[in-house]
Amino acid sequence: MTFGPTSLLARTILTLAVSSLTIVAIAVAALQSFVVDPISEQSADDEAALLVLTAQTWVELPPEARPYFELELAEQHDLIVSTEEQSHPPVRYEEAPFVSMLEEKLNARLERPVAMAQGGDLIWATLPMAGYSLQIGFSATRRNVQPLYVGIVIAVLGAVVVLATSAVIVLRVTRPLVQAAEQADAFRGGANFDPLPERGPKELVVLARNFNTMAREISALLSNRTTLLGGISHDLKTPLTRMRLAVELLPDTVDPQLVQRLERNLESMDELIANALRFARGAHEAPQPVELAEFVKTLAASLDPTMPVDCMAPPEDKVSVAPGALTRVLTNLVTNAEQHGQSARMRLQGREIHVLDAGPGIPKAHREAVFQPFFRLDRSRSAKTGGSGLGLAIVHQLCQTHGWRIEITDGEGGGTDVCVAV
Repeated sequence: MTFGPTSLLARTILTLAVSSLTIVAIAVAALQSFVVDPISEQSADDEAALLVLTAQTWVELPPEARPYFELELAEQHDLIVSTEEQSHPPVRYEEAPFVSMLEEKLNARLERPVAMAQGGDLIWATLPMAGYSLQIGFSATRRNVQPLYVGIVIAVLGAVVVLATSAVIVLRVTRPLVQAAEQADAFRGGANFDPLPERGPKELVVLARNFNTMAREISALLSNRTTLLGGISHDLKTPLTRMRLAVELLPDTVDPQLVQRLERNLESMDELIANALRFARGAHEAPQPVELAEFVKTLAASLDPTMPVDCMAPPEDKVSVAPGALTRVLTNLVTNAEQHGQSARMRLQGREIHVLDAGPGIPKAHREAVFQPFFRLDRSRSAKTGGSGLGLAIVHQLCQTHGWRIEITDGEGGGTDVCVAV
């Protein structure tokens, strides 16, 4: 079982996405280790030096100069100096990782523990200095590096840039491949196929040119084969008629059973030739717009006996089909259903035409093989139901020629449901 995307475009984009995110993760880790952490550590050391210098300067100043110094600190450095002991809750280090690093730097400089507290929007550091216990407050967001947010921004922006660039490159490469795959899937050997544009990189131009050459050669081969088949079948009509006339002119002394065998062989030959001619005419027929619901109803009314048609949500617009080929396809399917099923009916649902029977059904193992020429199930080899073995083969060939989809499934109440989607 295959997991994940199946198209070349989706797989390529997924591969580029994974690789780009891996590169971004490595870049963020390197940025954290070699840039953010050293800068944060240096910033915490500088901040600790500023706080210690502030406390030392405040202690050395005369009392009358200290208010001016405190005002200048507040205006220039956003520092608040207080000699009154204030009770504040301890700092939540998970919200301010820079404060933890700052505390370590202060402890190292003063060689004694420094209490850190949080009051309002300020972080208060209690510094013992020359008999004083100074509390210096600074903003809780002061030099607070957010490596997670930085990493997210880098990852998102980097991934967007890489994916956008990769998508442009991938689309330029995969779009012609997707177009070639669609053309190859839609190609049924007809002469009116749309050639692939021969432009782009050299490899894609070579691929498109070879596909167009192959398609033209296959179309010519199939056209010649159909023309040859039609010509031979048409030319065989004359000697077959002569043989019929010769049988009719046989004297009465000839064994009647021999005459009957000759007539049955001539009828089989006539049926084979008629099937070949019908296929040749249907393969060369040009499509034209038809009202599908009206077309199916008219066809069902022309059958003997008349077949019921259940129209469930027929298409509102006209459908472009080859009417003669579609008539041959549906007629063969109905004939096959009447021969091997207890009853047959038709149902139109959108652009899907279903031919249903209440017979024993077709085993799943044989649902592909029944479209092969001269393949017949064991139960169809009796004289009553036996045919030329070309009915479903002609149906399959005409569907392939005109780009129709044919599928055999189990009927709702048993039997077989053969669906032709035009």
